[in-house]
Amino acid sequence: MRPKHTRLVSLLLILFLPLASSCGQKKGTQAEHLQAVEVKVAFWGGPEEIDIITQSMAGWQKEHPNIRVRFEHNPYTGYDSKILTRVAGGAAPDVIAAEVNYFVTFATRSVFISLNPFINEDKTFSLGDFFPSIVGRFTVGSQVYAIPRDVAPFACVFYNKDLFDQEGLPYPADDWTWEDLLKTAQALTKRDASGRITQYGFYAWAWQNFIYGNGGDLVDDVKMPTKAALDNPKTIEGLQFYADLINKYQVMPTPLALANLGMGVDMMFAGGRLAMFLSGIWETPALRAKYSFRWDVAMFPKNREGIRRIGSGGTGYGILRSSKHPKEAWEVVKALTSAPVQAELARRGLAQPALRAVAQGESWALSAEPPLNKKMLNEAVNYIVFDPFHTKWREIEAKFILPELDLVKVGKETSEEAMRKITPKINQVLQEKD
Repeated sequence: MRPKHTRLVSLLLILFLPLASSCGQKKGTQAEHLQAVEVKVAFWGGPEEIDIITQSMAGWQKEHPNIRVRFEHNPYTGYDSKILTRVAGGAAPDVIAAEVNYFVTFATRSVFISLNPFINEDKTFSLGDFFPSIVGRFTVGSQVYAIPRDVAPFACVFYNKDLFDQEGLPYPADDWTWEDLLKTAQALTKRDASGRITQYGFYAWAWQNFIYGNGGDLVDDVKMPTKAALDNPKTIEGLQFYADLINKYQVMPTPLALANLGMGVDMMFAGGRLAMFLSGIWETPALRAKYSFRWDVAMFPKNREGIRRIGSGGTGYGILRSSKHPKEAWEVVKALTSAPVQAELARRGLAQPALRAVAQGESWALSAEPPLNKKMLNEAVNYIVFDPFHTKWREIEAKFILPELDLVKVGKETSEEAMRKITPKINQVLQEKD
């Protein structure tokens, strides 16, 4: 056993050797670390997205020792309420991820600072590199409040190639029509001897597409809505076609049928119980990882008049007004929306890049990873329509539109009955002052 003084010396060496060795490092490293500005970033996402965001920023962090990024992951549900609570309590992050509808909640409560001064003064950054449609969503008046990371049109009609081949049907092309969709879905809907449907031809949750894609609208002006347009004949007709796919043509499962099957749409699709379904590109990682059957995507079709308009999501990053370090936060926003981050999200199939060059490059349009036709989304962004920019729109949708839509989907009301019933109620809310 060693003497106590020897052990004490050894302990002192252990404590002070690292400090001594650091003295030979680049001058100022410790001082820079101690003086680094902390920028807190709030976001949501699954494990894979968390990994991409944190890992892709690791290299940038080493190159910017004067800024220390602290990521704060939050569940998507209730994300906006949590952020607003923190803002009210004086404990808000510096930068937040804002989905296109959450953005409305934040922007109408004036929690963001305008990014125009940074954009105008930063010679390393160009807003023109991004798809204009998603930039427009994050712009209020002439002020940009968030930089887009991705855009997410509800434009992907996923289709099972094996089921098409079994019927000898051609794969859907991007220039197809609603009539083509119906005929194809009818050919791919199968029944057993008792008449029970064993394979559905189509499924869609994005009911908005059938309104927009028929030349209809939800409101008079998406940017500054003052009244509903749900009683517009084009809106009613498009929504009725959507309901007819369920009730009249029976090519799409009812909500009850979906519940009775006890499986998700992706499982139905992979198991050969569903030939086509409409959603967004974010379905890709699960389809790549879990299943080995052959599949691809086609763009949501045009109506008989050649109209093509599509609902959309997307995400951007903005700087909160309460941030004490807006200059450093701007550098973080640029990094979070940079080409390397967007390229990695694209490679893994999680998101369509908002940067046009990345979307047109090897990580996306030129990638051989499924779906092969994902490049069509670069055209689809030209047809996207966002939800109305109104602080109460999500409340309106939950309280008025979705309950009536449920009745339309099960055939208890026509779309005309439902939309004419709720239009005056929605107008009243839209005209109320906050």
